[in-house]
Amino acid sequence: MNERVAPVDEVCSELHESIELIGKRWTGAIVSVMLGGANHACDIRNAVPGLSDRLLTERLRELEAAGIVRRDVTDARPPLVEYSLTPKGEALSPVLEALSSWGKTWK
Repeated sequence: MNERVAPVDEVCSELHESIELIGKRWTGAIVSVMLGGANHACDIRNAVPGLSDRLLTERLRELEAAGIVRRDVTDARPPLVEYSLTPKGEALSPVLEALSSWGKTWK
């Protein structure tokens, strides 16, 4: 047995919660395109093939509740909604880069 792997009953709750949040369908892709500069819902949706408006809205709300995404609404007519990553969200950059690298190597 690999000694670096914790037994199931000792898995860190923070690790589990983090994987559950970022590993949720579409979430990693949304954060990834936001790291690339997308900040409007239409830009994010267009950059992630297969992502529906409903699921995008749901994931953005979850990410906002988790403190990863910030939602700003301007007073313009019609109102303009922009999304940005918080420092907590930007800190996911090396994590997503590592996952991408791992996926390219082992796909």
